[in-house]
Amino acid sequence: MRTRWILALVMGLLLTACSSDDGSSDRRITLRFQSLAWQEESVDANKELVEEWNAVHPDVKVEYVQGSWDSVHDQLLTSFEGGEAPDIIHDASDDLADFAYGGYLAELGELLPERLKSDIPQRSWETATFGDGIYGVPFLQEPRVLIANAEWLKESGVRIPTPENPWTWEEFRSIAKELSGEGKYGVAWPLKEPVSATLNLSLSTGGQMFHRGADGRVTVRFDAADEVVPRTVHDEVNTDGSASSTTLGMGGSDTLPGFFGGKYAMVPLGFSYRQQIVQQAPKGFDWQVLPAPAGADGLTQGVSPQTLSIAEDSPHKKEAAEFIDFLLQPKNMVRLALGDWMLPTGTEALKDPALHTTKDDWATGTALAAQLRSAPAQSVRGYPEWKDKVATPAFQEYYSGAIDLDELRKRLVEDGNLVLARYQR
Repeated sequence: MRTRWILALVMGLLLTACSSDDGSSDRRITLRFQSLAWQEESVDANKELVEEWNAVHPDVKVEYVQGSWDSVHDQLLTSFEGGEAPDIIHDASDDLADFAYGGYLAELGELLPERLKSDIPQRSWETATFGDGIYGVPFLQEPRVLIANAEWLKESGVRIPTPENPWTWEEFRSIAKELSGEGKYGVAWPLKEPVSATLNLSLSTGGQMFHRGADGRVTVRFDAADEVVPRTVHDEVNTDGSASSTTLGMGGSDTLPGFFGGKYAMVPLGFSYRQQIVQQAPKGFDWQVLPAPAGADGLTQGVSPQTLSIAEDSPHKKEAAEFIDFLLQPKNMVRLALGDWMLPTGTEALKDPALHTTKDDWATGTALAAQLRSAPAQSVRGYPEWKDKVATPAFQEYYSGAIDLDELRKRLVEDGNLVLARYQR
């Protein structure tokens, strides 16, 4: 009898401990937020915002998970298929198509508050729209700009372009040639990955490359408007000698030592490269941001914004959407933009005075925000294969002078359409 009584007492205490002591934690939700922030300022901003959320939401804890841009696609695919995807996913809009069409991401239309939906312009929402649904919240973006040696340009006497009065592509080519000579180049094109840069800049000339028919099928065309940007790069390298051929295989960061050393007058780079320049430029080096050249469609440019998505398998989609809304409140969006040296998509955040200063040329980039559009290949199924197997080698050979424009067109169109056809049966 005594043994039975002691056993009952022990079991009662265990049950009490499980139901009472941990009762609050049983009800607490934990959301995993995978961030791809990598710059120190950006990581700090993201972690601070997570801490601020957790401080006032004891029942919905967010766990910060560090991801990497270098491996995010394969890592996410593995986690989706293994049922271990984070609840909240940081990525880029041009990486979402396969995940959205594959059913791995939650459709956000009914989950997001009206405040957030109305704050971000429709042109930005289009970057994360696949079929009839929205599968990511675009929140940070960057135009491609010209980073220039300000002293070099001033001494040359060339006209300095502004967002209100930019260079045309013809004027840009002429000025690059004028700035060249004696072993120096007017421009360095870092085109290790040439496809997105070429297609995005070609929107300024009316280039589209991908065309969707009435039947919904996408085909590749390479029309006169598509030729302007690649022909400009090709001729600067192979005809004018105003662009260095050695930088064609470089990434953007690789060109900075030569830029600082006075070898190149201008380098086309993403707006966020300003942070590296501030950190690495020699003392006294004078640089400035210029808008990319304009074409028939002005300063229009394609972008693939950074996005926040929710995993379809997440059991806490409502809470995940609430965290995204908190993260992208205008004041918080500004903090994230400043941390990444990029532009916010939100109209309220873009009004913040910190993004309109002449220091580090924030104002020049912010003036271009209204011209940013969805990248041409944003929702094209089969684009990654077309880019890797067809377009990248074709553009690389054309820019180096190994093939001519007709051969470039043949490869992009004929070979490209064979690739895309496999994804549209």
